[in-house]
Amino acid sequence: MAADRPQAILLPVRAGTIAVSFGCALLLNFLPWPNLALAPDFVALTLAFWCVRQPRVVGLATAWGLGLLVDAGNGVLLGQHALAYSVLAFFAIALSRRILWFETWSQMLHVLLLLEGAQLVALAVRMAAGAEFPGWSLLVGPLAATLLWPVVAWLLLMPQRRPLDIDVNRPI
Repeated sequence: MAADRPQAILLPVRAGTIAVSFGCALLLNFLPWPNLALAPDFVALTLAFWCVRQPRVVGLATAWGLGLLVDAGNGVLLGQHALAYSVLAFFAIALSRRILWFETWSQMLHVLLLLEGAQLVALAVRMAAGAEFPGWSLLVGPLAATLLWPVVAWLLLMPQRRPLDIDVNRPI
Protein backbone atom coordinates (compact mmCIF):
# COMPACT_ATOMS: atom_id res chain seq x y z
CA MET A 1 0.00 0.00 0.00
CA ALA A 2 1.22 3.50 -0.80
CA ALA A 3 0.34 4.86 2.66
CA ASP A 4 2.71 2.43 4.41
CA ARG A 5 5.91 3.75 2.87
CA PRO A 6 7.40 7.14 3.74
CA GLN A 7 7.26 9.75 1.02
CA ALA A 8 9.95 12.33 0.42
CA ILE A 9 9.12 16.00 0.38
CA LEU A 10 9.86 17.36 -3.06
CA LEU A 11 11.22 20.81 -3.83
CA PRO A 12 9.17 22.98 -6.19
CA VAL A 13 9.87 22.27 -9.83
CA ARG A 14 11.85 24.82 -11.81
CA ALA A 15 10.65 25.98 -15.21
CA GLY A 16 14.12 25.28 -16.54
CA THR A 17 13.85 21.63 -15.52
CA ILE A 18 10.62 21.29 -17.47
CA ALA A 19 12.07 23.08 -20.51
CA VAL A 20 15.23 20.95 -20.53
CA SER A 21 13.20 17.75 -20.21
CA PHE A 22 11.06 18.73 -23.19
CA GLY A 23 14.18 19.66 -25.17
CA CYS A 24 15.74 16.26 -24.45
CA ALA A 25 12.49 14.53 -25.36
CA LEU A 26 12.35 16.40 -28.68
CA LEU A 27 15.94 15.39 -29.45
CA LEU A 28 15.14 11.74 -28.68
CA ASN A 29 12.07 11.90 -30.92
CA PHE A 30 14.10 13.32 -33.78
CA LEU A 31 16.70 10.54 -33.72
CA PRO A 32 16.65 8.39 -36.87
CA TRP A 33 14.82 5.33 -35.53
CA PRO A 34 14.86 2.27 -37.82
CA ASN A 35 11.11 1.71 -37.37
CA LEU A 36 9.28 4.82 -36.21
CA ALA A 37 6.13 2.87 -35.31
CA LEU A 38 8.04 0.81 -32.73
CA ALA A 39 9.90 3.78 -31.18
CA PRO A 40 8.49 5.31 -28.01
CA ASP A 41 7.15 8.85 -28.25
CA PHE A 42 9.36 10.58 -25.69
CA VAL A 43 7.60 13.92 -26.05
CA ALA A 44 4.21 12.35 -25.31
CA LEU A 45 5.66 10.49 -22.32
CA THR A 46 7.31 13.63 -20.92
CA LEU A 47 4.16 15.65 -21.57
CA ALA A 48 2.05 13.08 -19.74
CA PHE A 49 4.46 13.13 -16.81
CA TRP A 50 4.44 16.90 -16.41
CA CYS A 51 0.68 17.18 -16.96
CA VAL A 52 0.16 14.67 -14.17
CA ARG A 53 2.77 16.15 -11.82
CA GLN A 54 2.38 19.87 -12.63
CA PRO A 55 -1.08 20.40 -14.17
CA ARG A 56 -1.05 24.14 -13.41
CA VAL A 57 2.27 24.69 -15.16
CA VAL A 58 2.12 22.37 -18.18
CA GLY A 59 -1.18 22.39 -20.03
CA LEU A 60 -2.93 22.44 -23.35
CA ALA A 61 -0.95 25.34 -24.82
CA THR A 62 2.32 23.54 -24.08
CA ALA A 63 0.93 20.36 -25.61
CA TRP A 64 -0.22 22.17 -28.74
CA GLY A 65 3.14 23.92 -29.18
CA LEU A 66 5.13 20.72 -28.67
CA GLY A 67 2.85 18.93 -31.13
CA LEU A 68 3.51 21.55 -33.79
CA LEU A 69 7.26 21.22 -33.18
CA VAL A 70 7.07 17.44 -33.54
CA ASP A 71 5.00 17.77 -36.72
CA ALA A 72 7.44 20.24 -38.25
CA GLY A 73 10.48 18.23 -37.13
CA ASN A 74 9.18 14.94 -38.52
CA GLY A 75 7.77 16.49 -41.69
CA VAL A 76 4.29 15.05 -41.21
CA LEU A 77 0.82 16.51 -41.55
CA LEU A 78 0.84 19.74 -39.56
CA GLY A 79 -1.47 19.50 -36.56
CA GLN A 80 -1.76 15.75 -36.10
CA HIS A 81 0.58 15.58 -33.11
CA ALA A 82 -0.68 18.94 -31.86
CA LEU A 83 -4.21 17.56 -31.63
CA ALA A 84 -3.05 14.22 -30.21
CA TYR A 85 -0.88 15.89 -27.55
CA SER A 86 -3.69 18.29 -26.63
CA VAL A 87 -6.08 15.37 -26.07
CA LEU A 88 -3.36 13.59 -24.09
CA ALA A 89 -2.75 16.69 -21.95
CA PHE A 90 -6.46 17.21 -21.33
CA PHE A 91 -7.01 13.68 -20.03
CA ALA A 92 -3.71 13.61 -18.12
CA ILE A 93 -4.66 16.82 -16.31
CA ALA A 94 -8.20 15.56 -15.69
CA LEU A 95 -6.86 12.30 -14.21
CA SER A 96 -3.75 13.72 -12.52
CA ARG A 97 -4.97 13.45 -8.94
CA ARG A 98 -6.25 9.93 -9.56
CA ILE A 99 -3.03 8.79 -11.23
CA LEU A 100 -0.85 10.11 -8.40
CA TRP A 101 -2.89 8.13 -5.89
CA PHE A 102 -1.56 4.84 -7.29
CA GLU A 103 1.83 3.16 -7.12
CA THR A 104 4.16 3.32 -10.11
CA TRP A 105 2.98 0.05 -11.66
CA SER A 106 -0.66 1.06 -11.48
CA GLN A 107 0.21 4.48 -12.86
CA MET A 108 1.66 2.70 -15.88
CA LEU A 109 -1.78 1.34 -16.79
CA HIS A 110 -3.19 4.86 -16.84
CA VAL A 111 -0.24 6.12 -18.86
CA LEU A 112 -0.65 3.26 -21.34
CA LEU A 113 -4.26 4.28 -21.98
CA LEU A 114 -3.27 7.94 -22.33
CA LEU A 115 -0.47 7.20 -24.80
CA GLU A 116 -2.51 4.70 -26.82
CA GLY A 117 -5.35 7.22 -27.00
CA ALA A 118 -3.00 9.92 -28.29
CA GLN A 119 -1.63 7.50 -30.87
CA LEU A 120 -5.16 6.67 -32.03
CA VAL A 121 -6.03 10.38 -32.35
CA ALA A 122 -2.93 10.96 -34.52
CA LEU A 123 -3.85 7.88 -36.58
CA ALA A 124 -7.40 9.17 -37.08
CA VAL A 125 -6.06 12.51 -38.33
CA ARG A 126 -3.67 10.80 -40.75
CA MET A 127 -6.36 8.49 -42.08
CA ALA A 128 -8.84 11.38 -42.45
CA ALA A 129 -6.19 13.11 -44.60
CA GLY A 130 -6.03 10.09 -46.90
CA ALA A 131 -3.21 7.95 -45.49
CA GLU A 132 -3.52 4.19 -45.36
CA PHE A 133 -3.69 2.18 -42.16
CA PRO A 134 -0.06 1.47 -41.15
CA GLY A 135 -0.86 -1.73 -39.27
CA TRP A 136 -1.26 -2.68 -35.66
CA SER A 137 2.45 -2.34 -34.96
CA LEU A 138 1.88 1.36 -34.28
CA LEU A 139 0.41 0.39 -30.88
CA VAL A 140 3.80 -0.99 -29.81
CA GLY A 141 5.40 2.46 -29.48
CA PRO A 142 3.09 3.60 -26.67
CA LEU A 143 3.62 0.25 -24.95
CA ALA A 144 7.40 0.77 -25.09
CA ALA A 145 6.98 4.31 -23.74
CA THR A 146 4.83 3.01 -20.89
CA LEU A 147 7.57 0.58 -19.89
CA LEU A 148 9.87 3.60 -19.58
CA TRP A 149 7.50 5.38 -17.16
CA PRO A 150 9.33 4.37 -13.93
CA VAL A 151 12.70 5.43 -15.36
CA VAL A 152 11.35 8.74 -16.68
CA ALA A 153 9.56 9.46 -13.40
CA TRP A 154 12.72 8.76 -11.42
CA LEU A 155 14.87 10.93 -13.72
CA LEU A 156 12.47 13.87 -13.89
CA LEU A 157 11.85 13.91 -10.12
CA MET A 158 15.55 13.74 -9.30
CA PRO A 159 16.11 17.56 -9.32
CA GLN A 160 13.18 17.99 -6.93
CA ARG A 161 14.27 15.49 -4.29
CA ARG A 162 15.58 16.93 -1.06
CA PRO A 163 18.96 15.76 0.19
CA LEU A 164 18.83 13.04 2.83
CA ASP A 165 21.07 15.06 5.16
CA ILE A 166 19.22 16.19 8.25
CA ASP A 167 19.77 19.80 9.18
CA VAL A 168 19.45 20.20 12.94
CA ASN A 169 18.64 23.91 12.56
CA ARG A 170 15.56 23.33 10.36
CA PRO A 171 12.45 21.46 11.43
CA ILE A 172 11.73 20.03 7.97
